[in-house]
Parts: sequence; structure tokens; C-alpha cells
Amino acid sequence: MMKGWLFTRTNEPLKLVDKEIPKAKPGYVVIRTGACGICHSDVGTLRDEGWMSIMNLPVIMGHENAGTIIEVGKGVTDFKVGDRVAICPTGPSGAGAPGYSYDGGFGTHIHAPAVDLVLVPKGIRMADAAAATDAGMTSYHAIFNRGEAKPEMNIGIIGIGGLGQCGLQALIASGFKNVYAVDISEHARDLAKKIGAKEVGKDIKEFKDKNLNLIVDFAGFGQTTTDAIETLAFGGTCVLVGMGRLEFKVNVMDFITQSKKVIASNGGTKEDIAAIYKLMAAGKLKPMLHEIKPSYIPQGIEELAQGKVKGRLVAVYEE
Repeated sequence: MMKGWLFTRTNEPLKLVDKEIPKAKPGYVVIRTGACGICHSDVGTLRDEGWMSIMNLPVIMGHENAGTIIEVGKGVTDFKVGDRVAICPTGPSGAGAPGYSYDGGFGTHIHAPAVDLVLVPKGIRMADAAAATDAGMTSYHAIFNRGEAKPEMNIGIIGIGGLGQCGLQALIASGFKNVYAVDISEHARDLAKKIGAKEVGKDIKEFKDKNLNLIVDFAGFGQTTTDAIETLAFGGTCVLVGMGRLEFKVNVMDFITQSKKVIASNGGTKEDIAAIYKLMAAGKLKPMLHEIKPSYIPQGIEELAQGKVKGRLVAVYEE
């Protein structure tokens, strides 16, 4: 039997349930979960009715997953039993994300499409590998693909949590010099400075005079996005990633007359995860993690909502 934390609907507590371990159907594998990351979208899912439209209920949550294959379905040739893998939550199979469309890593086992898997290189811990599937992939995609970041740009990062710290590390590892980071947490600001941000602050508006060409909002708390847009230089781009709030306001006069742009970034690709793993394997990227046991997942989500978590929250199973 497998165990997992089941989501039934908004504002209802997760339920610990027992289920049969799935059997691998053609094109799929069964993974023994090694670690599962937890982020603010999980907080939003539990509290905001807006998330219900994308959930296949009831479902065991957990969309940032890494583990070991224990069974391979018919037709799977690229992976074998014993392989350490991660699941791309926006993978090419079209099956949707684990934890939303099918049972995810808040459970001990996952039945996932093989085409959505990425091999985890030797030397990378399961906890780091799991965090990279969302925090790493999403931040990398937002900055380098959607934001089209170039080394000569002046770049602002809002939110130095799980995503922001990975994005900041990726920028610094890639040779970017003019990166400005903001967070309301003093600890997060200290971390950003340690990673290599040129300057840190509490509010992106503090850097209005820095001619920011690109701002990536990993917080997405409404006001953070509004402030980002108003802080951008002429023709600048705001990439919105965070979903702390599901709406924001914009000063239309400033937005139009300064030819600014707001674009969304949702997830990423297997290639983005592989790029993050390459930086990890080279020792250039090491996310700060807050590790918990799977039994503590509901409490961990609550602590995340209260701002008590430092770094990326990850539930770690036995490796």
C-alpha cells in the first residue's frame, strides 16, 4: 500500500489516505518518491477557490517530484528500474501536472508518463532534484526564455524564496553583474547578498533609478507586480511568475506612455530542468532548502503561508 495526503476541496484539510500502489501502464513508470517540493501554489490551492478549476479531484497533491523508478510499463525504452528521475510538471505528454491532474509527491508512489521524466545526475540529492523541477525550472524559464535575459541588462528579482534564489543563482552563475533583489524578509535579503546580488532591498521601488530593463516577480502579491511595472525603465519587461494574489492593478498612463510590457511565465520545459541540473552538478547552484518529513506536510504548508519557512520547503522520504 502507498500513503498520501489527499486534497478534496478548497478550505478542507488534507487527508492522509492509503491506496493501492499503481501498476505501470504502457508508456508509464511507477516511481518511489524520494522528495517533493512544496510552494506557495500549494498554499493557494488549499485556500483559493480559483485553483479548483485545474484540479482533478480528489488528488494527492505534490507537483515537484523526484524519486526512483520501481516499475516500467510496456513500450518504455529510455528508462529502467533503478533510475533516479524527476518529473517535469509541464511535460510533453499532455497528462498534466502531478498533484493536480494525477496523484503527486505528497504520496509515497507516483504513476507518471515516461516522456515527462528527466534523469537526475549522480551526486545530486533527491531534495535538490525535486526543488529543481519547479523552483529551478520555473525560475530559469521565466528569466532566460520568457524574459530573454542578457548579461548587459539591469535586472530586478522580486522574492528570494524557492524560485527567486534559484533564479538569482542561475543569473550570477551565468555571469550577470547588475542584478537587484528584493524581499520583505531580512533573512532572504541576506541570502540574496550572499548569492551575489549587486544590491538588495525591501521594495523594488527602491531601484527606480537603476534603469531596470527586466523585472521578474516571483512573489505575485498584486502590489509587487504593480510596483514592478512602475519601476521598469522605458520599454522594460515585467515577467509575472508568482501567484500570491490572483489579480493586480496597473497605472495605464505609465504603462502605455513608457511602452512597458507584462508577460506571464508558466512553468518551463524538460530542457530547463536539465540546464538547472547542469549548474547543480557543476557546483554553481545550490538551493537553500528547508527539509521536513512527509508526515509534517500539512504543518509545513501552514508555516509556509505564515512566512516562517526559510528557503525552499521540501518533504524528504527515505532515499
